[in-house]
Amino acid sequence: MSMPSAQPQSPIQAPPVVVARALTKTYDTGGTQVHALAGVDVDFHRGAFTAIMGPSGSGKSTLMHCLAGLDVPTSGSVHLGRTQITGMRDGELTLLRRDRIGFIFQSFNLLPMLTAEQNILLPSQIAKRKVDPERLDHIIDVVGLRDRLGHLPAKLSGGQQQRVAVARALLNAPEVVYADEPTGNLDSRSGSEILAFLRNSARDLNQTIVMVTHDPVAASYADRVVFLRDGRLVDEVTDPTAELVSERLLKLEA
Repeated sequence: MSMPSAQPQSPIQAPPVVVARALTKTYDTGGTQVHALAGVDVDFHRGAFTAIMGPSGSGKSTLMHCLAGLDVPTSGSVHLGRTQITGMRDGELTLLRRDRIGFIFQSFNLLPMLTAEQNILLPSQIAKRKVDPERLDHIIDVVGLRDRLGHLPAKLSGGQQQRVAVARALLNAPEVVYADEPTGNLDSRSGSEILAFLRNSARDLNQTIVMVTHDPVAASYADRVVFLRDGRLVDEVTDPTAELVSERLLKLEA
């Protein structure tokens, strides 16, 4: 009698890269308490590009700052991989941000006296970290900076400067990249190029990217959009379109 064939095992989903649980952040403003975060539970998985959205004052930037160890939550926990970052000392947080997290800001934060290539390599040199030449080569090609590497920031367009900042953030394959309004200072064409690159980085480099934005068009490049209102996670969409995101935002602002 033939033995029944074994059932294929269901694939085990990888644990999330970033996990926040019961996250709160309260500010005292002249005797009044403001609850910027009021109990947020959210996960971010490897290779996913997630946008965080919400009305002005909803807690978007506060959430990102707490997730990235730039701000200390009032209560709750944040894990990066297996490391609980809430409760870490300042020195430990500095090393964690340097070694395991990438940052992209609205202002490009490039050093004006360094070339594009030197700006890309600077964090690795400060950390005395060996650079993978193949990854550097690949990222330079993907961001289209091959013929601009020797230029100072003043000789680059805004879009090119932000591409330098993106390449710098991705070079060391951080566990997560946080992007805070990364296209806020760019024209629509340059912004589209940066957003497409971030989306492709999530897919092609298996990079986890979390972006705060107020722009429905920018959010439409993400795989997933999570919505905050009054410091709470209130909605979520996958495979977003600009129209769908606008519609959800209007409901939240009503």
